[in-house]
Amino acid sequence: MATLKSTTPQLEELKTRVTEIYDINAAVSVLYWDQSTYMPSGGAGARGRQMALLRQIAHQKLTDPSLGKLLADLQTQEKTWDYSSPEASLIRLTYRNYQRAIQVPGDFVAQFSAHRSRCYEAWAKAKEEDNFALVQAELEKNLDFTRQYANFFSGYDHIADPLIEEVDYGMTTATLRPLFAQLRKELVPLVEAISSCPPLDVSCVQQGFDRQKQLQFTLNLLRQVGYDFYRGRQDESLHPFTTSFSIGDVRITTRVRENDLTEALFSTIHEMGHAFYEQGLDRTLEGTPLAEGTSAGVHESQSRLWENLVGRSPEFWQYFYPQLQEMFPEELKPVSLDTFYRAINRVERSLIRTDADEVTYNLHVMIRFDLELELLEGSLEVRDLPDAWNARYQSDLGVCPPSDRLGVLQDVHWYTSTLGAMFQCYTLGNIMSAQIYQAALQDLPHLKDNIAQGDFAPLQNWLIDHIYQFGSVYTPLELMQNVTGSDLKITPFLDYIQQKYRQLYDF
Repeated sequence: MATLKSTTPQLEELKTRVTEIYDINAAVSVLYWDQSTYMPSGGAGARGRQMALLRQIAHQKLTDPSLGKLLADLQTQEKTWDYSSPEASLIRLTYRNYQRAIQVPGDFVAQFSAHRSRCYEAWAKAKEEDNFALVQAELEKNLDFTRQYANFFSGYDHIADPLIEEVDYGMTTATLRPLFAQLRKELVPLVEAISSCPPLDVSCVQQGFDRQKQLQFTLNLLRQVGYDFYRGRQDESLHPFTTSFSIGDVRITTRVRENDLTEALFSTIHEMGHAFYEQGLDRTLEGTPLAEGTSAGVHESQSRLWENLVGRSPEFWQYFYPQLQEMFPEELKPVSLDTFYRAINRVERSLIRTDADEVTYNLHVMIRFDLELELLEGSLEVRDLPDAWNARYQSDLGVCPPSDRLGVLQDVHWYTSTLGAMFQCYTLGNIMSAQIYQAALQDLPHLKDNIAQGDFAPLQNWLIDHIYQFGSVYTPLELMQNVTGSDLKITPFLDYIQQKYRQLYDF
């Protein structure tokens, strides 16, 4: 177990200090969750000010010189614990966070935080009115803030590298570009081959489905798979997300479309995977920077593992489809399990990333990653972003968004955080998920039978034992080595995709 139990007076002081920072950041998360779910739009200005103040206070506490001195003293003790122990990891991770934070002025943190809240509200309005011009000025400011932030850090080969390192430690532009190029090289011909086949019929999932019944089914699904409602809840939001205020309070949101059953189903399962990671943390890590997923990519590996490798599998729906038919008898009773399974796995050149199938999904991500780099490098202006977006969709996926809402405004990420270094985590997560699931299948030879019988505990417990409990004790690459016995590789993902979709499309 990743239990944080050994102590010294100085280590206790460190725990006290980082818990204060943890709690302040948790309060920010509560305010953000409220803004994204129930807060009236008129509260946006005050909410931005409130979150900015809290982030500034947390930054001040993290950059306190006395914390730096404490960490310097503790580094001499670090060798008394094993490298992978929670104690040594806490010292190491807090020191890394401290070294990053002291390079960023506190007033900048407050200004950027306040702007992010304004930008989110402008994005929400722009998306509602289908007009990128309504958020363009705020996004230009966001790009300026992002460049300033990245330039606080020195010693990097690319302006995006410090941003990437913050969320996916160990990754750089130089490592991601060839990895994505290799993946694109394999995926584009596969998409072409599938596109030449007769399309799978999706009409069974694009009927009219009652909104409240959809929500009720997702709640039933969450309970049966293992989401702990004593420590969580599900609500609706414009863009589905997971947030954690503590190990005892991990919340998710979903999004419902009455004419597309897959939206609520797979948004819920996706966010459930994120929540499982947070609910599976060792409770002794509570209140420390170790009490969170080790990277955005590893976190995404869990949402994608549950959404796709489990949630889009025939075994999963062998168990859940009869329940879904009972919830929607008129719509689905005449529809066979095989027809439904094919419908939820249809491959098509679509516009929306979150709706994309497993084959084309990474192409959506790589478009965004490339555009981010161009914006950061200065080769693309924000005012030209919608046209650049549309051109890439036409060239890479053969479709062109008819509106801003279905194009450059569809994702919230660029409008609520740094403009860059987030989308790569989705493709990293897809790659990692297949490698991790392959390891789970080797250790659990009856896993698919378990899933078909509605027994999800073996997989969830395996993931707790191998990944969740450790939080950020290990770096992403260390964790992958521990769990799978090898470095990150794309072969398991490509093998999985090729085998599944060649069989589905019979070519």
